[in-house]
Amino acid sequence: MAILRRLTLLMLVFAVAAPAYADKYEAKREKIRNMRQEVLAELFKERPQAKTEIKNSEGYAVFSNVGVQILLFGGGGGTGVVHDNKFGQDTYMHMATASVGIGLGLKDFRAVFIFYDRKSMQNFIKHGWDFSGEADAAAVAEDKSGDQKGGQIGEAASVRKKVVVYQFTKNGLALQASLHGTKYWRSKKLNRKD
Repeated sequence: MAILRRLTLLMLVFAVAAPAYADKYEAKREKIRNMRQEVLAELFKERPQAKTEIKNSEGYAVFSNVGVQILLFGGGGGTGVVHDNKFGQDTYMHMATASVGIGLGLKDFRAVFIFYDRKSMQNFIKHGWDFSGEADAAAVAEDKSGDQKGGQIGEAASVRKKVVVYQFTKNGLALQASLHGTKYWRSKKLNRKD
């Protein structure tokens, strides 16, 4: 009889804890979705035509990353979400960066990827990307007079103009989006069906 009571108590503990566990991950997903909305609003303010670019794409990804550089080494991490326009599905992902060089400071940036090729988007979700030494992307931004500055995305081996990347810093849209040493991968915990 004591074993039955302990088993019942254990089952009750799991029954009570499971929703709290699920709520923890839902809160993280909600935070990422809110970040996405903020970053997209910033992108559309700086580059209104990006709204049409995203609408006409296979999907897009939005990431937020905070990094630190101390003397010769730096690194950072963040989270993001890939949205599939065709199926309306979100896939939550992580990112990490590493750098080597002289410096000291904190870097906060957000990145938006626009996928024009379904296979590129699916590969990004399934395998992630490691941009170590592969890609530099430059965004086109307009100044106050309406003149464009910057250039189009670079002809990198893994990108091949199937993906456009916009990077934001605290100063707004960056003309050069540096992706060196950045790894992206799918989050097992945030993509679980609770």
